[in-house]
Amino acid sequence: MKKVLRYSFVLTISIILLASSKISFAQESGDNLLELDLEALLNIDVTTASKSAEKQTDAPGILSVLTKDDIARFGGTTLSDILVRVPGLNYSANYMTDKSVISARGDQIPTTSVHVLFLINGRPLREMLEGGVTSEMFETFPVNIIDRIEVIKGPGSVLYGSNAFSGVINIITEKAESTGINVSGLIGNSGATNVFGDVMVKSGDLSFVAAGKYSKKPEWDVNYSAGAPTGDIVTKSTTIPNEGSGIYVGANYKGLSFMGTYNQWETSYFVSNYMWLFEAFGTSEWKKLFGNIGYDAELTDNWNTSLNVSYTKSELDVSSWPGSLRNSNEIVGEWTNFLTLSSESKLIFGGLINKIEGTEKADGIADPISDDSRTNYAFYAQLDYNILDNLKAIGGVQLNKIENIDMNLVPRIGFIWSPASRFNVKALYGQAFRAPSLNETSIDFPAIQGTKDLKAEEISTFDLSVSYQGEQTQLSANYFYSTLSNMIYQDFSNGAYAVYMNFNTASTITGFELEGKYYVNRNLYLSGSTLYQSAEDENGNDDITPIANFGLKAGISYAWDDQASLSLFNVYQGDVKSSLKGSLNKEAGTYNLLYLHGKLNINKVFNLDLKPDFTLVVQVDNLLDEEVWLPNWGQEKGASAPFVQGRTIYAGLNLSL
Repeated sequence: MKKVLRYSFVLTISIILLASSKISFAQESGDNLLELDLEALLNIDVTTASKSAEKQTDAPGILSVLTKDDIARFGGTTLSDILVRVPGLNYSANYMTDKSVISARGDQIPTTSVHVLFLINGRPLREMLEGGVTSEMFETFPVNIIDRIEVIKGPGSVLYGSNAFSGVINIITEKAESTGINVSGLIGNSGATNVFGDVMVKSGDLSFVAAGKYSKKPEWDVNYSAGAPTGDIVTKSTTIPNEGSGIYVGANYKGLSFMGTYNQWETSYFVSNYMWLFEAFGTSEWKKLFGNIGYDAELTDNWNTSLNVSYTKSELDVSSWPGSLRNSNEIVGEWTNFLTLSSESKLIFGGLINKIEGTEKADGIADPISDDSRTNYAFYAQLDYNILDNLKAIGGVQLNKIENIDMNLVPRIGFIWSPASRFNVKALYGQAFRAPSLNETSIDFPAIQGTKDLKAEEISTFDLSVSYQGEQTQLSANYFYSTLSNMIYQDFSNGAYAVYMNFNTASTITGFELEGKYYVNRNLYLSGSTLYQSAEDENGNDDITPIANFGLKAGISYAWDDQASLSLFNVYQGDVKSSLKGSLNKEAGTYNLLYLHGKLNINKVFNLDLKPDFTLVVQVDNLLDEEVWLPNWGQEKGASAPFVQGRTIYAGLNLSL
């Protein structure tokens, strides 16, 4: 393990040193090994920070982008395995509500993914009963249809509202530029299966895409220990399933657009004690249905407008603990306008209304234990103004009114400065919020009670970023400081049951990120990042999040033109606080997850004139065969739960017409 850690560290530092040497070489000799299209790939147009296209260096946010080339080179069978390669994003786990959690910059203070907003093509998917469950999307979204992934690290509530708290993940799908079919089938050890397929149709102004995925990972036999009310320790055996499917459909015709997804995933949950004499583990099934209808129009040469109606339905079916069925719905109507005021300034403004509702039913209880609805309104605006040719100011605000919660205003302000060619400095300040979920305000159950007058969680973040954008190189160093207040938690001080409450103390998360991408030449590509973060509350407690203080990620890829490629990517996560390691089961702590991806195009290697195009694919997840247990967040400290089983080796074939 020490060797792998050493390898990861050396590879990341090598990216920086190689990039630095290349910067000097390029400046001295003017040599350009790469064509402009690869330089553009490192500074592609992004849309998430301002809801409109702009260069990554000009965007008012700390962004990381996984390009189409990143995804094609390093592969991945699930969205979660791809996202964990993004600088600043980390794996986490919750005992029941959300078994596949992605956190940003160490902010996993709540037990679910409520602080990271998930978007598809800029449209939000929120689960509103628990506040942010996204497991089924992370595990079963068809990754074969992804064009790129844009991630904002930091507040995004000015344009995106609730849950855009410490991060925003925007999955941008491919659009049909031609008509074709792609099918991939991968078979792995112990019955592992991954099948992907997509169809694209282009006819005049009509563009249509459909994609699907089915995956099944090896079942995992584990022994799990939990505490009983008597004080005894009980150990039982269980088999963890890991199976699901997802589909995506998208269509565009002139200004009209439609997209929809359906995702389903089945796995297990683990409870670290036998509270109320219920089982310590069971099965859980997540389902999510999402759709959006949009219309974009150019009203004048300087005024574009966009209308969207989105719908999200989330369902969680839990066995034992006790058995429960949770349903929530959100419908959002939004109008966004883009005005070019002058050659130096542009304005974005809009408004939205969203209606949420949710219910939860438990076995043995006739009436729903949670049944509520809420209507929310918001107005937002953001102005960009070029003070000088190399200095831009950004200011924005969202005014929102959430039913039963006082009107709230969240601002953002910042400056983007280019002191020299290819160098960029961003100084940004923003606030964000997360409205309490319906269960947090309304659940009425013998074991847990909601609180009607909960406040929204709030965060204030200052970001300072320095970056270099070269012909072959992209480097950035980012510092962030966040203050979190009104955090919602379960108060067990009553003893008989838990009550949702707001913390009366604030917490801070501060840290430093270093990112780098480097095309040594057209074939060899290096990518790496490191994150150090520290979290504590105002009383000095530093075990308020299960995320390790230090993490390191590094990848290397070599592509032989369009004939073959071979890539390795390692995710190293450092040690966690001793109070979070776990005592009954395997300790949580340091781990490396090393992924291998390889492709060989049969037609091009052997110069065959065949249709379809045949490509051999090899994917190895967890090459080092590490069994990973993570802190069982959401239960008492000192508990852990199984998260990564071990090595899975896939091999298969891609057919393209």
